[in-house]
Amino acid sequence: MEYELIHLPNGIRVILHHAASPVSHVCMIINAGARDEGEGHYGLAHLIEHLLFKQTEKRNTTQILNRLEAVGGDLNAYTTKEYTCVHASFLSPYLARALDLFEDLFFHSVFPENELEKEKGVILDEMASYWDSPEEAIMDDFEDQLFRGHALGHNILGTVDDLKRLAKADIVAFIQQHYNTHETIIGISGDYTWKETNGIVTRILGKIPENQRRKRKSSPAEHENTHVVIKKPINQSHYVMGGLAYDNHHEYKTGLLLLNNILGGMGMSSRLNLIIREKHGIAYTIESNYTPFSDTGLFHVYFGTDEEKVDKAARLVTRELKKMRDQKLGVMQLYQAKKKFKGQIALGEENRLNLIITLAKSLLDYSQVQTLAEVFAKIDAVTADQLLAIANEIFADGHLSSLRFVPE
Repeated sequence: MEYELIHLPNGIRVILHHAASPVSHVCMIINAGARDEGEGHYGLAHLIEHLLFKQTEKRNTTQILNRLEAVGGDLNAYTTKEYTCVHASFLSPYLARALDLFEDLFFHSVFPENELEKEKGVILDEMASYWDSPEEAIMDDFEDQLFRGHALGHNILGTVDDLKRLAKADIVAFIQQHYNTHETIIGISGDYTWKETNGIVTRILGKIPENQRRKRKSSPAEHENTHVVIKKPINQSHYVMGGLAYDNHHEYKTGLLLLNNILGGMGMSSRLNLIIREKHGIAYTIESNYTPFSDTGLFHVYFGTDEEKVDKAARLVTRELKKMRDQKLGVMQLYQAKKKFKGQIALGEENRLNLIITLAKSLLDYSQVQTLAEVFAKIDAVTADQLLAIANEIFADGHLSSLRFVPE
């Protein structure tokens, strides 16, 4: 069996992906992210992610960083709207060392005041770097525009004022409320048997007290579409259009993933890239993206170009969206689109770190892991009629909002 599961009595679940390699990859994902922050605490989940590496009950910062680096390993982490993830890559004999470190970071960090204030300064620098990247900033501003008034809208980094106000008590309260064992997944990819892995994870992670408290997530409401123009001290214009889309569990999720891949997904042969960049040469970057969340989703098209070319590029994008609403894919077009999409997914599985993180998220979101064959079967089941229905819902003119950054 390619994947095996381990269920610990405290609710933590472990997925083991068998790989005959001397290199192992491990991740620990907790179902807690930026959307779980309350008003006035924006940036808290991301701040905690930074502070996890600073001090625990038995290790200082240097000891934490050297625990895996001393044996040639790599340790990192990230925060999203819905998750906090720590991941590591190392030689296979050091699985217990990595898991012991993860357990220490997530459940025994002490968050000293001096490190708290120091890390706030680091994040303020991160914010400044982010503000200097309009192609990144425009997406966060657009999400805030679409999800206005909802926790999914605000920037993961938070605000300067909120960040400065955050205290250790806020951190402890957030962890107690949201770091639940029943919503914690360990992903392991390496050359291990189920028996030896079960022994290691039970010894290290089985001692964590069970915590079954559940978060209550409120789903965002859909607002009327809006079109906003903001002046910025930039040289190039940036443009994004999009709207709310299907959640992780929607029956049309796979169809929209396929449709997005046809429109502006990976590779140079997407429709938008062929029209905007190759044919007309009016934008270096043109892409579309569909991000499903647990209870909603987001679809968008983004491009950056010179100010005098923005209107033309926007018209071309709108025309392409209309084509997808009006013209059903032919049998050969659909076959080729599916073949391309499945190939890209299969190639993505060659990156085992990304693979084990994807598998762990799947277990967290669906309480099961889909095999590659099952994923392909879902893609094969998508019909041209479904894609046409999806396009007419998600790409409808009245459904799409836009945000434009223009030079001052």
